[in-house]
Amino acid sequence: MESTDVRWRERSRLVRAARLWRTRNPHTFRDKVRYKMLRDHSPLVVTFADKAAVRGYVANVIGPQYLPHAYVITADPSVLLGVALPDAYVVKPTHGSGAAIVVSGRGSVEARLPSVPGDWSYQHVRPEFASRDDIARICRGWLRQLYGQGPNREWVYGRIPPQIIVEEMLADADGAIPADYKFFVFHGTCAYVQVDGGRFDRRTQDFFRPDWTHVPLSGGPPWADPEPGRPACMDEMIEVAQRLGADTDFVRVDLYDVGGRVVFGELTSFPAGGDSRFDPECFDEEFGRHWTVPRRYVTR
Repeated sequence: MESTDVRWRERSRLVRAARLWRTRNPHTFRDKVRYKMLRDHSPLVVTFADKAAVRGYVANVIGPQYLPHAYVITADPSVLLGVALPDAYVVKPTHGSGAAIVVSGRGSVEARLPSVPGDWSYQHVRPEFASRDDIARICRGWLRQLYGQGPNREWVYGRIPPQIIVEEMLADADGAIPADYKFFVFHGTCAYVQVDGGRFDRRTQDFFRPDWTHVPLSGGPPWADPEPGRPACMDEMIEVAQRLGADTDFVRVDLYDVGGRVVFGELTSFPAGGDSRFDPECFDEEFGRHWTVPRRYVTR
């Protein structure tokens, strides 16, 4: 019953009108994400969210050398049964967030793929436990799902053609998954860098300013110990992030440092669907001060 109520609310015109009214004068970061989510229906926002289409945007703005290699982009999961793939790779739906199958020798010996078709979660398994039939079955389930919560929230995913993308597995020299560097870009300028480590192990999260001053902020996971050092390629990463975010009022740009090679991850217009955690809460307003939302978004 609760899920039905949620679906109804997120498709209700009355709910939309109420949310438009409540967010008309946003001040905090969360409020401005919700403001943008309700009002910015530009094609660029859709391109950012589409894991296939965004590759063209990235190639045009900063060059194809920053893209991870894509082995397959298809709307037919049966293609995966016959395509040649390396021992390590990542499978994702292009029309949503939070789901992936990571195949590599560093997966747990106990880990197995879920039996439920379309299980929407991160899975990390070894190659011997990742049969193509099972991967194709999960992908078919992904393609049948409409990710997001209707026109009142993350409407953008409903405008993306559902596809499957298989990309290279990004790994450090020792085979470990590298840290995520998430750049908060406001009006083409990076104000904060979020560093997420240990995605499939002990997850950590730290925030820095571009000069690598540590921000005393928690978004949920603990800080890393020891504190992450500033990557040698950080200046390049900031420049790349700012170029990718130059055409919008806000976007979070996710990048990786793979042995000094800067690799694109994704562009996120609505982090956490407007529900980002800030501890202490004052950082919700501090993040928001860097962002001046327009009175009206251009939607063409």
